[in-house]
Amino acid sequence: MPVKKAHPEAGDPHGDAAEAGIGNGATDDSDLAERESRWNHALVGSGLGVWDHNYRLDRKYYSQTWKTIRGMAPDEEAAGEYDAWLQLVHPDDRDFVVHAIDRQNAGDPNYQIFEYRERHKDGHWVWIECRGACVEWDENGEPTRIVGTDTDITARKQAEETLSRLSRRLDLALEISRIGVFEADIEHDTVEWDDRLIAIYGLQGALRQIASDTWAKSLHPDDRERVLGLSDRSVESGSDFQQEYRIIRGDGAERVIRARSAFFVDGNGHRKLIGANWDVTEEVALRNELRRAKDLAEARNRELEAAKESIEHLALHDYLTGLPNRRYLDKMLDERAAECRAKGMAMAILHIDLDRFKQINDTLGHRAGDAMLQHAASVLRTSVRAVDFVARIGGDEFVILCIVDPASKKIASLAERVIRELRKPVRYEGHDCRFGASIGIAIDSGPKLDAKQMLLDADIALYRAKGLGRNRFEFFSAAARRDIISAKHLADEILIGLERNEFVPFYQLQFDARTLDVAGVETLARWQHPVHGLLTPDRFLDIAEDLDVVSTIDALILERAIADRKAWLKDGLPIPKVSVNVSARRLADPDLGKKLRALKIEPGTFSFELLESISLDDCDEAVVANLKKLRKLGIDIQIDDFGTGHASIVSLLRLSPKTLKIDRELIRMLPQSAEQRKLVGSIIDIGRSLNILVIAEGVETAEHIRILEELDCDTLQGYALARPMPAMQIPSFIRAGSWRHGQIAARALQAQLRRALRSRAAK
Repeated sequence: MPVKKAHPEAGDPHGDAAEAGIGNGATDDSDLAERESRWNHALVGSGLGVWDHNYRLDRKYYSQTWKTIRGMAPDEEAAGEYDAWLQLVHPDDRDFVVHAIDRQNAGDPNYQIFEYRERHKDGHWVWIECRGACVEWDENGEPTRIVGTDTDITARKQAEETLSRLSRRLDLALEISRIGVFEADIEHDTVEWDDRLIAIYGLQGALRQIASDTWAKSLHPDDRERVLGLSDRSVESGSDFQQEYRIIRGDGAERVIRARSAFFVDGNGHRKLIGANWDVTEEVALRNELRRAKDLAEARNRELEAAKESIEHLALHDYLTGLPNRRYLDKMLDERAAECRAKGMAMAILHIDLDRFKQINDTLGHRAGDAMLQHAASVLRTSVRAVDFVARIGGDEFVILCIVDPASKKIASLAERVIRELRKPVRYEGHDCRFGASIGIAIDSGPKLDAKQMLLDADIALYRAKGLGRNRFEFFSAAARRDIISAKHLADEILIGLERNEFVPFYQLQFDARTLDVAGVETLARWQHPVHGLLTPDRFLDIAEDLDVVSTIDALILERAIADRKAWLKDGLPIPKVSVNVSARRLADPDLGKKLRALKIEPGTFSFELLESISLDDCDEAVVANLKKLRKLGIDIQIDDFGTGHASIVSLLRLSPKTLKIDRELIRMLPQSAEQRKLVGSIIDIGRSLNILVIAEGVETAEHIRILEELDCDTLQGYALARPMPAMQIPSFIRAGSWRHGQIAARALQAQLRRALRSRAAK
């Protein structure tokens, strides 16, 4: 090791072996050689690099091993200057090395050994343990020769660093995880706890050497016997101990400890136990809470599952009858259809609608209606097989779904049985409730079976059954489907026609029966169809009613009639009265009065024709209110088709119409039937007695005109006088007066015939 004030060293031809004689007197050459050889081998084997600093002779020596430690060649000279050598020392160690050399040169025993890092020839750092001692002094007591060794301790330092790093990591891990460690000597019955374990057990201030019974005393009374028993068995068998238990800390707090320990034998052959404890109170509390939460969640899941099942049941079943509902039916249609296709079976759908059910609801109330629905559901359940499916799909409609052999005849028998059972009277609160059922049936099979289409087919068959008189069943047919498709097509055309203003008014003039003067005009709805030409109401009225657009058509015709009347007036033709038809739904419209006021109809110029088939005896409040509004607006009321409906004299008195129109069926047979003449005469007399004008429609011959004139009818309307025509033809027709000429000729001919008949009778 270079020192201050160093001079170029003198080489030693004997290498490391020369050091063997340091401080010893040689007796003879053979002994010296033997010693040198022995020490040389010992020093080389020990890995010690020898250095010798002789201040008296100004000489320093470095052995071959010393050079090897630093990566120097055997013949390479060490750095001569102290400062140059010092630059090879690690910067972090230089101050310490300078101080240590000074103290070593001074003979300080505390610095006879010190460690530092020096740069190796290849650039890495080598840890060196330097040992030195003064062996000669001058007369003033100053050291003149210091001899020592350098040892490469790099591997040891690396091992120490690795061990230190692992120790730090372990200690940090234990600190982070708050694990306390203990070591017990089984043979000597001693236990040593670390600080963390002492803190865990709340024994602050206790020594690390813990009394052997401390742990046992800390155990919770309820856990002590169990845990000590397990511990004793572990000691006896030498097996690992792993357990979780409660303790009562030194401060009285209850905590939960998780413990693990294992046995080992140390270097002295002593049997020991090392273990770890950690406080898992929060973890156990969380675990218990999670378990409680899990139990609660499972309980709630069970409740939710039950609720889900209940909701699904409610979603798929009718609350009143308990039968499956339409949603469930849709699901079953697909399933049963797939089953039929797979097995080559046929599927039958029976669509059932209760007849006269509304009357029970209206007369006895909804509770009675509900009871009848429940009774019907019970009848259907008991009438079908267990494998059949019964559903209530809304209102008083039910569906039965069956899978049958394609050649089976049993479906008709089932339908008959259902109708028979449902016709039986049902007793409810002292009343015998009677209702029936109409059934539409659709049956299909094969790979192309379409359940949803079958349901539509069954509905078509039901519609046909109800149309043929109710309380019966009908099987679906292709013809019925064509009728429905045709009606659907017509319904679409009606809606399009309304958008395109294809509905127009035609007018049939009415004449005074005595003078044949124009007395008024009836407005008739016509449909100017783009393909089929002019259509009368019998071609579209029923479908329009199903579409609920009759009121719309009425309103359109009324607006056109108002405009046409204004045009006639402007043309010098004052038509006394214009009558228009009004449907029952329009008459019940609560906004009718407001709509009519907006039209600004001149009072006394228009009358609304009400079909006698509208129940005048049972008018609801909305109809009665609208009739009053019509009178206030100066719009007269006219009863159409009188004599074929069910209007009573009382209702006529209450309604006080301005005009009665005798139905054409009563007029048609007047020339041939004396009874018809008496009946028509009676109606005319009733009208006159009630101050109601009477119009006869269907007047098609001169004889009709003559008879009605004799019966003192007020007004005539029919083909004998004028056919229905568009508004633009009215002025020319009236000005031509052709109806008068025809009637004069007809009357002259009739008079001539009567005279001829009298003359023949006289002869």
